[in-house]
Amino acid sequence: MRQRAWMALCLLLLTQMLPAQTRQWTAQQANEWYAKTGWHCGANFLPSTAINQLEMWQAETWDPVTIDRELGWAENLGMNVMRVYLHDLAWKADPSGFLQRMDDFLGIAAKHHIRILFTIFDDCWNPDAAIGRQPAPIPGVHNSGWVRSPNKAMHDDTTTYSQLEPYVKAVLQRFKNDERVWLWDLYNEPANSGYGLSSFPLLKKVFQWAWDVRPSQPVTAGVWFAEYPAINTFQLQYSDVITFHNYNDTVSMKSAIDSLQKRGRPVICTEYMARTNNSRFETHLPLLKRYQVSAINWGLVSGKSNTIFPWGSKEGTPEPALWFHDVFRKDGSPFSVAEIQVIKKVNGIQ
Repeated sequence: MRQRAWMALCLLLLTQMLPAQTRQWTAQQANEWYAKTGWHCGANFLPSTAINQLEMWQAETWDPVTIDRELGWAENLGMNVMRVYLHDLAWKADPSGFLQRMDDFLGIAAKHHIRILFTIFDDCWNPDAAIGRQPAPIPGVHNSGWVRSPNKAMHDDTTTYSQLEPYVKAVLQRFKNDERVWLWDLYNEPANSGYGLSSFPLLKKVFQWAWDVRPSQPVTAGVWFAEYPAINTFQLQYSDVITFHNYNDTVSMKSAIDSLQKRGRPVICTEYMARTNNSRFETHLPLLKRYQVSAINWGLVSGKSNTIFPWGSKEGTPEPALWFHDVFRKDGSPFSVAEIQVIKKVNGIQ
C-alpha cells in the first residue's frame, strides 16, 4: 500500500513538472521533416556592419546591401542555412517595421537559396541593451557589443514575462508557415552569463508560447553546457529536433553526436568552429556530414563583432595569426583558401 502511494505521489509530482500542453512533434514527424529538408550547412550570421542584433535590425542601421553581398559569398560556398539572432527591443520599438525587415531579410536569403534559423532569446554577453545608436567595437575584444535578450532586469523579474509573450507570438505567428524559415531556436544558451537555473522559468515560458502558436517549422533550444542537467533535460525532452553547441575537438564532437543521436530525433549542431580550440572546418565538417548532423559554424564575415579574436581577448589585442571564428574578410577574401576548398567539397561545389 505504501509503495503504491509513493509511486502515485511520484507520478503526480512528475506530471506537475511537465507543461500542460506540449504540442511537440513526435519523433516520426521530426525525422520525416529532416528526411525531406536534407542536410544543411551554414553559419551564424551577423552582417559585418553590425555590432549586435539591434544594429542589425533597427531601421536606422538596417543594411540590406551588405546582407545581400555577404549572403552571396555564403551561397558560393554551397551554404544553404544561416542562424540569425533577433532582439525583443527591436520589435518593441517598431513592431511592424521589425517584422517587415525580417520578411525582407528572408527575401534576400531566399534569393541566395539560403533558409533561416531564427534565434529568439539569448543569455550571452552584455546584460543591458538599449534602443538607438549602438556602441563602437572595442578594438581586439571578442563580441564587445553583443547584448542579451531580454535585458538582465527583465530576465530576473518573472512578472515582466507577459511583456515578452506578445513579441514571441507576433514573430512566430507572422512566419509560422513561411518555407523560408527552416527552424526556430527559442533560447540560446539558457543559464549562461552566471544566470544558472534562474533562466529555467523563461525557457519553459518560451516553449509554451511557441506551442500556443505551433509553427509548421520545428522548434528547439540547443544544449551547450552540462552543469545544469535540469535545463538540459527539459531542452532535450521538448525540442522537436535536437540542437547543440560544441567548440571542442573531434573526440568531443563525436561523443556528443553519439549521445544525442540515441534520442531518435534529427541532430543539428548550431555552433562549432573555433580554430584555436581544435574545432576546424577540415576536421569537423566532414565528420558532421558523415553522420548527417547539419553544421552551422560561428561567424561568416569578420566585422564589428570582433569574433576573429578569442573569448576573453583584451583591448588592443592585435589580429591573431589564426582567427578564432569567421570565414571572410570584409572585402570577400577568405581567411584561408584551403578552408574554402574544404567547405565547397563537402557541399558538392566544384
